[in-house]
Amino acid sequence: MTAVAEQPNNARNTSGSVMNPTTVERVAGRSDEMLLNLGPQHPATHGVLRVLMGVDGERVTRAIPHIGYLHRNHEKLEEVRTYPQCIPYTDRMDYVSGMQNELPLCLAVEEMLGVEVPERAKYIRTILFELSRIASHMVWIGTYMLDLGAITPFLYAFRDREMILDIIEETAGARLLPNYFTYGGVRRDHHPQMLEDILGFLKWFEKKLPEYEALTIDAPVFQARTVGVGVLDPQVALNHGVTGPNLRGSGIGWDLRKDDPYDAYPNLDFEVCVEYGCDAYSRSRARFREFRESIKIIRQAIAQYPKTGPIVPKLPRLKPVAGMERYRAVEISRGHLGVHIVADGSEKPWRSKHRSPSFCTLQALPDMAVGSKFSDAIAILGSIDIVLGEIDR
Repeated sequence: MTAVAEQPNNARNTSGSVMNPTTVERVAGRSDEMLLNLGPQHPATHGVLRVLMGVDGERVTRAIPHIGYLHRNHEKLEEVRTYPQCIPYTDRMDYVSGMQNELPLCLAVEEMLGVEVPERAKYIRTILFELSRIASHMVWIGTYMLDLGAITPFLYAFRDREMILDIIEETAGARLLPNYFTYGGVRRDHHPQMLEDILGFLKWFEKKLPEYEALTIDAPVFQARTVGVGVLDPQVALNHGVTGPNLRGSGIGWDLRKDDPYDAYPNLDFEVCVEYGCDAYSRSRARFREFRESIKIIRQAIAQYPKTGPIVPKLPRLKPVAGMERYRAVEISRGHLGVHIVADGSEKPWRSKHRSPSFCTLQALPDMAVGSKFSDAIAILGSIDIVLGEIDR
C-alpha cells in the first residue's frame, strides 16, 4: 500500500514542485487523515481493483472503489455478434462460475423465440448450475482464508474444486469457460458417467464440510476477524441493489430460484439460506449453508432426472421479431445476474445489457468500511465475494 497525494489546485510550494502528502492534507484542512491506495496491484483485492482509502489513525474515513481496469466492452461486442456467438462472451464475465453466466441469455432468447426447453435439458442445466455454485463458493472460502492469513483451507478448497472442474471438462470440453448451455437446452449430451461422478463427489465433499467449518466459521480466530465486521444494514443493501448471499446475510430472503424459478427449480425442494447478523460472519455462514442446499438440490435433480429424451429441440431461425425485448435473470453464486436483450429482426441483438451482482455489491463497500478499523478492510472486501471481470465487463 502506498500513500497517495491528492493535491488541491493550490497545493504547490514556491518552487512549483508538488508538496508531500502530509503537507497537502494539512493545506486541505484534514491534517489527521491519510489517503492510501489499496490496489490495483494488491494481492488481496480479488481482481484488478483500486480502493482509495482515507484513514484517521486506525479508522477508515472513506473507501472509494475505482473500477475499469478489466473493461472489455462485452455488451457492445455482443451487439455485433450473432446470438450463438454471444454465449461464449458471458463465460468471461464471472470466470469463477462461467457456466452460470450463460443461462440468463439463453432464457431470454428462448422466451423471445417461444422455444420450450426439453425436461432432460432443464435437469442437466440445473445440476451443473448448482455444481458451479459449489465450485465458486470454494474459490471464495479458499481466497478469503488467504486474505485472513490461513493457507490450509485454500489448499483444501482448490483440491476439491478440481474434482468439479474435471466433471465439467468431461461434459463440456472446457473447465473455466465451458460454453455448454445453448438456446433450447445444452450443446451436447453429458458423458455416460457424469451423474455417478457427481454423486461420488457429493459423498466426498459432504464428509469434508465439517472439516472446512472447523477451519473457518467455527474457528475462534475466524470469528474474531468477522463477527461485527463490515455491517451491512438491510435497507442499505436494498438501496444499493445488493443480492445473493450478501443480501441474505443481512436478513432478507430474496432468491430467484424461489421467487422467479427457472429450469428444474420449480420441481425441487430447498431452503433459502438467510442469516441475520448483517456482518462478514453472517455472509460467510450463508455461503456455507448454501453448500449443503446445493448438495440437496443436485441429489433431488439426479433422482428426478429423465433418463431419455432430447437435450435440445429443433430451433427456429435465430432472428427474433424486431421490437421484441426480454429481461431474464437467474440466481448465480454472487446474486442476481440479469440480461436485457432487444431484437431488431436480424441475427444479432440490437441491444444487450447485463445486470451484474458484484457491480451493485461493490457500491455498498463504503457503507461497510467507513468507521471500521483499517485492519478489517481486507476482511470486509473478501466477505462480499466480488469478481472484477463481471463488474467491469
